Amino acid sequence: MKMPMDAKKNRAAIGILVTDAVITRPPGDVGNPATYPFPVLYQKVPTASLGRIIENKDPSLLPPIREAAWELIRKGAAAITSTCGFMILYQQELARALPVPVFVSSLLQLPFIRRIIGSEDRIGILTAHSVHLTMLHLRFAGLEDPGAVMVVGLEERPAFREAIFGGAGALDFSAIQQEVVEAARELIREESRVKAILLECANLPPYAAAVQATVQLPVFDFNTMIHQVYRAIRQAPYSAPFPPPPTSSK
Repeated sequence: MKMPMDAKKNRAAIGILVTDAVITRPPGDVGNPATYPFPVLYQKVPTASLGRIIENKDPSLLPPIREAAWELIRKGAAAITSTCGFMILYQQELARALPVPVFVSSLLQLPFIRRIIGSEDRIGILTAHSVHLTMLHLRFAGLEDPGAVMVVGLEERPAFREAIFGGAGALDFSAIQQEVVEAARELIREESRVKAILLECANLPPYAAAVQATVQLPVFDFNTMIHQVYRAIRQAPYSAPFPPPPTSSK
């Protein structure tokens, strides 16, 4: 379905597909509207539990995810993202079906990161669940070389596990930040060739600054991607004074 040009002109918001999960979302989390200095819209996908997305890789979720995306577009979304990096498995079909840019996973940044570091260097991925993050997910994101990444999961870290998978909505920010930072430290200790970090999970950006302060490397996450796409769909003119003409040199 194509979108009329007038409808495109009036669109300004990033539409965010929300998983069917009980999670407390501090500032920085993709699910918290205070994270962004621009308009965002949210739409929960009924029955899209973390178990069905992460563990089961459930293809039957595609229709409700697609319908939720259409609802966001009807509300004015100019591009569509999500609150779960494991939704990468639905990326291709959603991008094909929808008339706006679709970028449902932070993993889509992997090919870009791969090109800005050395050919022998590696990308460290901190993920919500390392057991279920497979080469299939990386391929759907456009990365073919499994040797280019090193993956560390947070599924066994107690504070993170309780906050994300516990189902009660409890969140100990300081404890989770400590766990995420320690996971990043372990990653760097195990592989000195890691030259950039990617936070797969949409719940991890609140801790990105602490990770960067610890490892002193570029840190990519959902929000680096969302800001880039928003800038692309809402370019603004530059308002600084025009510079004087250059003087000729002799």
